[in-house]
Amino acid sequence: MIALDVQGREVCTEELSRQLATWRMDGRDVALLVGGPDGLAPRCLEKAEWCWSLSRLTLPHALVRVVVAEQVYRAWTLMTGHPYHR
Repeated sequence: MIALDVQGREVCTEELSRQLATWRMDGRDVALLVGGPDGLAPRCLEKAEWCWSLSRLTLPHALVRVVVAEQVYRAWTLMTGHPYHR
């Protein structure tokens, strides 16, 4: 489980790409947890393997989903050698 949390770790596209490659090589399933207006429950944060922050800003739930999808896509394109990540 990967928790998206404002207190999480901010990463660049290259680092996210390396992390995705690691999960892929390990053959692991990944679940991304996005909290509601009050964030994630403490239990979710405790169980998460990694806490990822998109920004220190507070973002609407719907926007977070779009930003996560875009960043995962950019990281994947970098991992596969496609130039789109720039």
